This record gives sequence, C-alpha cells and structure tokens, in this order.
Amino acid sequence: MAAVTLTSHDMNVLEKIKDPDFNPAAGVLIDEALPRDPNIVDTSVYDRVVAQERRIIQNIQRLETELSQSMAEDSSDTAIAQYKQCAFDFDALIAEYPDYASARNNRAQIARRLYGDAMLMSQIQGMPMPLVEHPDHSEKKMAAKAALQDLDTSIRLLSPASVSAPMSPQASRTLSMAHTQRAAIYLKTAKLLPYRDLDMDESRHEASWDKLRFEEAASRDLALGGRYGNPIAKGLAVSTNPTAKLCGQIVREAMKKEYGPSFGE
Repeated sequence: MAAVTLTSHDMNVLEKIKDPDFNPAAGVLIDEALPRDPNIVDTSVYDRVVAQERRIIQNIQRLETELSQSMAEDSSDTAIAQYKQCAFDFDALIAEYPDYASARNNRAQIARRLYGDAMLMSQIQGMPMPLVEHPDHSEKKMAAKAALQDLDTSIRLLSPASVSAPMSPQASRTLSMAHTQRAAIYLKTAKLLPYRDLDMDESRHEASWDKLRFEEAASRDLALGGRYGNPIAKGLAVSTNPTAKLCGQIVREAMKKEYGPSFGE
C-alpha cells in the first residue's frame, strides 16, 4: 500500500472536522513582561497577595500529606474541619482582593475536594470519594453554587479581550486551571445524569441543562483549558465532544474507504 501524505492544510481541515473550535492561528501569545495578574498590577501588592495565598496552599499540602499517612478513623473529620478553615482563609483573602482570580480558583478546588465533582447531583458518592460523604443538603447546594461562581469569576477576570491579546504565564496557567476545573464538574455531571437526578441551585443557568448540554460545555472548557496550557485538557476536549466524536468516526470511515482498512492504525 502506498504511503499517505497529508499536507498541513489537510491536517488542519481534519482537526477542524474533529474539533469545530480548532484554529491553527489562535495560539496563546505569552508575554513574561506583562503583570503577572492583569487585575493586580502593583508588584508589591501582588507579592503580598501571593505570599498570603502560598501560606494557605502550604497548609492544604500539609493536610493532604497527613491525610494520606493517617489510618485513624476520625482523620477525615479532622481533615474536613481543616479544609473548611482553609476555605475561610481564602474567604478573607478574596474579601480583601476580590479581583484576584487565583484565590477563587483555589477556593473552588477546596469545594471539589470536600464535595466531589458530582456536587451538582442528588448523590455525590463516587470515585474518588469526596471527604464529605453525606453532606447536609443545603450545605452541598450552596458549596456547588459558590464553586461554580468562583470559576465563572476567575474565567471572566482573566480571559483576554481577544484571541490575539498577550497574557502573562501566571494568568494563562490560572485561566487554564479554572476552565479545566469547571469542565471536570460538568463532565462528571453529564456522566451521572442518566443514573442520578440533578440537584443544584435553581438560580444557576445549568439547572435546566440536559446531558448533552453538560457534555458540550465540558468539551468547550476542556478545549480552552488546553488552549491556555493544559495538554491533557486539550486531548480530552475532542473525546468528550458529541459532535466531534461523530464527525471523527465519519472521517475515519471515509479515510479507510479511500486508503484502505489499515488507515490510522
């Protein structure tokens, strides 16, 4: 069988079929000379905020180490209390600097650790198991709403004005994390919707979504997470996009008919 040679144009067309949002010219422009956070441009203030954030993160890292090493039955209860204290510490930091997106992103991560990525569902148990296995109903709904609001705000604060606008490495990394975290929640919800009921605050626009809407939103967030620096998120974006999966299957079948059954193997 003759070798198949595809031009860069051919490859871009195939990528566009697999991923409708694909744009080979839309790479992120990183500029290390920019302020590390576009909303805190004073270097001394930024350094002070990051130092406060780092202390909270170090407490979380220490807590995770202790949790992995402890065999005590009450270790999870202690961890829950300490995680909530870290969330309170982020509350104080965000109250003082509401436009600091990284703190909001980290506070949302604490909510995911406590209540799991299934926090929008009527039952949150699953793998990995959340620290709070049987939360109070209203507590869980409030935490889920707050986590999504934090991620929405982080994305709004850091998203560039245009695809060609440059970003600092720190802003790009945090924006990638925020999109990827929201995608994880959406994707988990989509996977569980056939088996569990959606149970979230009615004021959130996602409350009316079906499985397909959650899948599509997860795919978009994963694609953006990949665009801003997470290659794993980029790879998952296409595999979770229902339209992309269907188009990809059609393309593979067409290429096999054109070039033989071994194409792509």
